[in-house]
Amino acid sequence: MDAITTALGEFWGTVAEMSPYLLFGFAVAGVLSVFVSQAFVQRHLGGRGLWPVVKSALFGVPLPLCSCSVIPVSMSLYNNGASKAATVAFLLSTPQTGVDSILVTLGLLGPVFAVLRPVMALVTGLVGGVLTDLWDHGAQSESPVTASCPHCRADKEHGSKVMAALRHGFVTLPRDIGRPLLVGLVAAAAISTAIPDDFFAETLGTGIRPMVVMMLVGIPLYVCATASVPVAAAMILKGLSPGAALVFLMTGPATNAAGLVTIWKTLGTRAAAAFLTAVAVCSLASGMLLDWVVGRIDLPLATSSHWMPGPWVGNLSAIVLIGVIVLALYGKALRSDGAARNAGSRNAGMRARDSESSRSQSREPGTQKPVVH
Repeated sequence: MDAITTALGEFWGTVAEMSPYLLFGFAVAGVLSVFVSQAFVQRHLGGRGLWPVVKSALFGVPLPLCSCSVIPVSMSLYNNGASKAATVAFLLSTPQTGVDSILVTLGLLGPVFAVLRPVMALVTGLVGGVLTDLWDHGAQSESPVTASCPHCRADKEHGSKVMAALRHGFVTLPRDIGRPLLVGLVAAAAISTAIPDDFFAETLGTGIRPMVVMMLVGIPLYVCATASVPVAAAMILKGLSPGAALVFLMTGPATNAAGLVTIWKTLGTRAAAAFLTAVAVCSLASGMLLDWVVGRIDLPLATSSHWMPGPWVGNLSAIVLIGVIVLALYGKALRSDGAARNAGSRNAGMRARDSESSRSQSREPGTQKPVVH
């Protein structure tokens, strides 16, 4: 019973710490989704050469594309004239970070990680793009790929810009990351409760070994950029080195089965090899660099209390965040159930009124049939 109480306390504490930043990130992402359209991205990132690679990586870092739209948009860039290098750069930099995940990283891991994550996402995109350009100069794919995300398209087509921004920020994004975010929070609470202090340091040791382990875990395991933050924070507090945590934060969101399959089948084997090489090399190099800096400079890591606006703000924001996620995930079903119940109530009322009307008519004088003796 004590373990369950402790786990619930860890879960709520993590939600309270990250929710103010995540809600603000949702709002900013919603605004950006109105002013940075998929058509704008395709118009400015098409073409060949190194400059499109740079622009693709830069655009991908803060771009508020929902998880289902990253791959089709990148493939549309490719089919509309973008080079394989620019496409790989976009695929690498976009899923690693976003406005919401950067702010959550600031809240849970501090400014060092909040700066490193977008910077290394940009570097990874550039490295992947350059490697693709060096290794593969193949022709464009002839098979078209649909580049529209139904959620994003609905956001743009329905209502004013303000409503579109609110819908994307507080309905579409929570719907896309809600379930993996909850899984990440539960995993973080379980790690904090069940794993003893210094477990990772004693088990994996220090140096490059824990980084390689985190890389091998992160590459096949998909976890979204925001959901990976509480898991990384919990592992740091249990003894994992900051560098190994950074490797997990880079490889988990950057690689997933859908992305790898799409790259392999659409862009070819060499582009897929460049993609994986960029993820592996950049994540390990970033982890080693961070551990080297931390060993020489005392940096605040995984100490989110320094970045909290106040306990009451965190608790109130946590309640709002849970409400937003629940409504985004189950609001449509709840509205459908409510509408069905209302329809059933109306039908029952109509049947009752009809029955009452029939009884009234039968009691009126002259309406009864004469009795034959």
